[in-house]
Order: sequence, then C-alpha cells, then structure tokens
Amino acid sequence: MIAALALGVITVSSAGPIRSLAAALAAARPGDTVIVTPGRYPDTRPIRIDRPVTILGRGRPIIAGRGDHTILVVTAAGVTVAGLVIEHVLPISLEDRAGIRLEGATGCRLEDNDIRDTYFGIYGAKVTDCRIIGNRVTGPARKEQASGNAIQFWSSDRLTISGNRVTGHRDGIYLEFVTGSILADNESIANRRYGLHFMSSHGCTYRGNRFQHNGAGVAVMYTRDVTMERNEFLDNRGQAAYGLLLKDISDGSIRDNHFRRNTTALYLEGANRMAVTGNRFEGNGWAVRLLANSVENRFEGNFFSGNAFDVATNSRSAASTFAGNYWDQYRGYDRNRDGRGDVPHRPVRLFSLVVEQNDPALILLRSLFVDLLDQAERVLPILTPETLSDRVPLMEPPR
Repeated sequence: MIAALALGVITVSSAGPIRSLAAALAAARPGDTVIVTPGRYPDTRPIRIDRPVTILGRGRPIIAGRGDHTILVVTAAGVTVAGLVIEHVLPISLEDRAGIRLEGATGCRLEDNDIRDTYFGIYGAKVTDCRIIGNRVTGPARKEQASGNAIQFWSSDRLTISGNRVTGHRDGIYLEFVTGSILADNESIANRRYGLHFMSSHGCTYRGNRFQHNGAGVAVMYTRDVTMERNEFLDNRGQAAYGLLLKDISDGSIRDNHFRRNTTALYLEGANRMAVTGNRFEGNGWAVRLLANSVENRFEGNFFSGNAFDVATNSRSAASTFAGNYWDQYRGYDRNRDGRGDVPHRPVRLFSLVVEQNDPALILLRSLFVDLLDQAERVLPILTPETLSDRVPLMEPPR
C-alpha cells in the first residue's frame, strides 16, 4: 500500500469541510494527495481525475455510484488510486460503464481497491505503463449477456496486472490489442465465460496465475510470442470448456503449468511452433486436443496422469512432436536403464479417433468394447497417428 504523501494533503470526511471526492479533486493541485476517511460517499455523476494526484482510502471508504454511470474516470498521467471501495454500476448495452475507467492514461497505479457490483470493474483504453495491483473485483454473477468483464484493456502497452482477484463477471481478464505486458499472480475464479481472454495481444507474459471454475476456461487467440508459465488451470468443465484454448497463435511457450480436472486441458487449433514443456496434466477429460492444422509444436518433459484421453487429434497426419514425456499409461520397458523407454508410446487411443468423429460414442468409454479396442491397437497399431508417438517416453515422472 502506498503511504507517502506529496505536496498538499486534502482530507475527505463526512463531518469535514470537504465531504466528497469530487469536491476534493476540484480543489487539488497536480501532485496533491487526497485522503478519504471511513464512510460512504455517494455520487450522482462520474468523478473525473484529470490531473496527477494520489487518492488514498483510509479504513475502506465507499465511493458509491447511482448505478447509471461510471464512477471514476482517469484521464491524467501519474494518478494513483488505492484503498477505496467502489460499488454499484448497472449494466447497459450501449455503454461500457465501469467502476474505474482509464482513458489515455499513462503511468497510473490502481492498488488494493475493492470494486464490487459493477458492470465492468476496471476498464482501460489506450493506456500505457500502468500498474493494476492487488485489487479485488467482484461481480454480481449475472447472466453472461448482462455482465461486463472484471478487468479489460484495449489498445494498451506495457501493463502490469498483478495480484488481483476477480470473480462473478463475464470474463475475469480481457485483453485486446495489448502488447508487452505482464499478468502475474492473479486469481480468476467462477466467471461466467473466460477466466482470461486475450486477442491480438503480442509479446505478453502470463505467470503464476490461477484460473478455476470458469465457464469456458482461458482462450488465447490471434496472438504471437506469448509466454504462459507456472499457471494453474483447474476445474473448468463443460461441453465447450477448456483449461487453455490456443487458436491461431504462433511462436510461444507453454511451460510448467498445472492442468487439473478440466474437460479439455489444452486445445490447439491453428497453433504453430509452440513449445509445450514441463506441464502437468492430471485428471482431465482430454489432456491435449491437437488439431491437424496445428504444426511444428513440440511437447517435451510433460507429465500425463489420470486423464481419460492423453492426446486426441482429428487426423492421422498431425505434424507435431512428442519426446521425453511421462505417461502413466506407458507399458514399455527400459533395458539399458537410461530412464527412457526402449519402445515408443502412442498416446492417441483409437477410441479417441472414434469420439472425434462421433461424440455420442463417449458413452462407451468405460465399456469392455473400448478396453478390447485399446488392447488391439497396442498389439497392432495401424490406425493411430505414428507422427504423434513419443519415441523416448520417460520411465519416471520428471522432477
């Protein structure tokens, strides 16, 4: 929490001479600090912050909107907003109303705020070098059509979005045309659609985040040069739910992530030259679904255990490589004791090819027929893709 005070100090108090944040800002000079003391401060119109000031809440003061407008609008450079509770913005289809809206701002900092029951939580457009840190954004969990996103940025650069907890919105975090940014240590839980959704957002890093119980998981689209490492993708279940969906992306790294109990953990469609390394896939329906239009991807050092299907594809000629992964279904041997199997492992089950062509066949998954199908394919593997076999599977899980 920021504690330093600069230049003049203006105090907002329900019993003092300045009784609203809007009045304090009207009197503030560039560089001033506005202290908001405990209490509830309703406002009937947007509060505009058009000069570089620091706003600090003491004792969680509440800035409440009437419902029909954005509450804070930041247009100046170097603004800090910290320690406030911001609440009550109703949805409307013609306007992206938000708890805090950043418009063309640079070098701003939003820290340790509680934003609740708002259409959009934090919304930024054409923003540069801003830091969104340690906020809690809680939506009313309305239907998807009546919900905005908890944190959304458009056409922005060099953002740091870290340590936030977002829940109850349409998308937890939504980025479009955002470059060179870092998302780290956020929790995005129980949002109606995606925990994280980003499109055309190049050169970004996503590290140490947790995405859990979201309606459709996480989606990455139309993007290049993305790094996703040490994230958790948990319990994202449903017919169209994914731990992580990669669509039309290239030249990225997916490493050291944990995928657990998702309907589909990792889905690749038009994803090319991705390095998928050191990830754990545990207890998913499909661990990896790799479409034939995804090429030159490399899977290495990953851990597969307890998944209904480790790898599924829609073609026998998929052009990606698996090497040195651990598979709990591997039944080979290691005569020279180098830690790698002496016979290849084919992770694509024949039954998974059947399911790709005919979804209702999934009802047979635990049947004797499917067990016999698997045994026949192990003895005489002629239908599952040779190109997706792991020629050097690990005998022990990677550390």
